[in-house]
Amino acid sequence: MNRRMVFFMTGRIVLLEAALLLLPLLVSVIYRESCGWAVLAASAVALVVGGGLSLFSRPKTQTIYAKEGFVIVALSWLILSTVGALPFFLSREIPSYIDALFETISGFTTTGASILTDVESMSHGLLFWRSFTHWIGGMGVLVLVMALVPTGSGRSIHMMRAEVPGPIVGKLVPRVRDTAKILYLIYLVLTFIEIALLLLADMPLFDSVIHAFGTAGTGGFGIKADSIAGYTPAAQWIITVFMWLFGINFNLYYLLLIRAFRGVLSNRELWVYFGVTVAAVVLITCNTLPLYDGFGEAVRYAAFQTVSIVTTTGYATTNFDLWPELSKAVLFLLMFIGGCAGSTAGGLKVSRLVLLIKTVGRDLKRLVHPRSVGVIKLEGKRVEDTVVRSTSAYFVLYFLLVGGCFLLVSGEPFGLESNLSAVVACINNVGPGFGEVGPAGSFAAYSGFSKIVLSFAMLFGRLEIYPLLITLMPRTWMKD
Repeated sequence: MNRRMVFFMTGRIVLLEAALLLLPLLVSVIYRESCGWAVLAASAVALVVGGGLSLFSRPKTQTIYAKEGFVIVALSWLILSTVGALPFFLSREIPSYIDALFETISGFTTTGASILTDVESMSHGLLFWRSFTHWIGGMGVLVLVMALVPTGSGRSIHMMRAEVPGPIVGKLVPRVRDTAKILYLIYLVLTFIEIALLLLADMPLFDSVIHAFGTAGTGGFGIKADSIAGYTPAAQWIITVFMWLFGINFNLYYLLLIRAFRGVLSNRELWVYFGVTVAAVVLITCNTLPLYDGFGEAVRYAAFQTVSIVTTTGYATTNFDLWPELSKAVLFLLMFIGGCAGSTAGGLKVSRLVLLIKTVGRDLKRLVHPRSVGVIKLEGKRVEDTVVRSTSAYFVLYFLLVGGCFLLVSGEPFGLESNLSAVVACINNVGPGFGEVGPAGSFAAYSGFSKIVLSFAMLFGRLEIYPLLITLMPRTWMKD
């Protein structure tokens, strides 16, 4: 393995974090808050760490293969989270470093699970950093680096494949850096449009920026105790629409830009995503109609919570933990499904479920007709057997991870519903679960050990298991 290249690239990414920390510092200065020194200190630490790694690990060759790509992504996310937790801890707004790390990992992984019990008492600067981590982590830290800084390697696609969620990741245009620029430009434009619309819906500027960050990254950190419930119905509908839009594969937006409308309309994953969302909204609306004053209100709550959960954003306009069991069961299943591949949403991804269903159908056909040759296609293209096998293996690893994390936190005295939904919500990067960790609760009461387990669960979920698993294997670090 090209270790020097791994540490060199990691150093450049941490240097970018040092620069990004200047934005919450600016917010702290504008609001004249004392937390600014903690943000500045964290930026200085990032500058020293990133500068040291970049200066003392200059590689002889800048070649990056798949293994290096996986390790760079996992190592970068670990260091970014470790340094990113410092503003919360140094300012003492989150006195425990484990709690600060949990909150930061939840931010970067766009999970939205929180240990805060009084979020409204936090300073504007740290609230900004907390939600800004959603926006950074949504599209991907390394994708941002590739968009801004030349990597010097023709194989940087390996880093993009390791960070961008989904079973298949490709380039929009021949150069990876140009692909990264296009993705971030689309991401930025959609974010600004949402901010503008939220301002028109009577949401204050700071609140609009924060909630646009959370929506774009499908993260869900709120700045009010009631999440989104206190804002106007118009603002709630705007956030609902944009949560759904950010759950779509960003490649489709590029197809719209180049007017390849047929490619968008024929996209199977998009239609399944749309169908699942509509079906869940209809079912939950019918089930919860007696709880609300009229059909319109029931549809608004059902649509918001359905989209919030299926896109793994985690915002709330009502305490869905009090809904009937059928509605809660639907939301629980949506936690697993997630959004589309190539989006900022978490979960298993719709494309993986489509592939799995097609694989099962092919195998059933082979049982009946042993001589048949089944070809699995997705979006009109043949899916290679290696992708099919890796998708099946991912499902096995995924459920092993769920089971293992659940066993590790099962010693907590909160019952099966709370502990299982906490694990599922963290691995799928949803945020809120049910019971103790429902929309009206938090993860504050969990022990330090369980918070560490759940933090790793969030990282495994966001990086889709393999990058972090490969990095933690001792054999990875041996010389080739």
